[in-house]
Amino acid sequence: MTKYEIMYILDSTLDEETRKLEIEKLHGILTENDAKLTNVNEWGNRELAYEINKQRRGYYVVVTVETENPEVVSEFTRLIKINKNVLRYIVIKL
Repeated sequence: MTKYEIMYILDSTLDEETRKLEIEKLHGILTENDAKLTNVNEWGNRELAYEINKQRRGYYVVVTVETENPEVVSEFTRLIKINKNVLRYIVIKL
């Protein structure tokens, strides 16, 4: 199994309920495609190093994923790119 670490930053202006639904939706993309979430770490609202889309803060989430199919991560990347609530993301193969 291949391990990946995914970090993404959500819009900090989202209310708590919307943010939780967004996180569940993003994690659902992975789990529906037979990926296993081994660790989910929500860092919370933090100041950004630089302004992104006129925002100075973002909600950070770090996820460790195991999967045998690398296309799962490709699909996740494709969908997260078009999500307007995600400011930035990075996927690292461990």
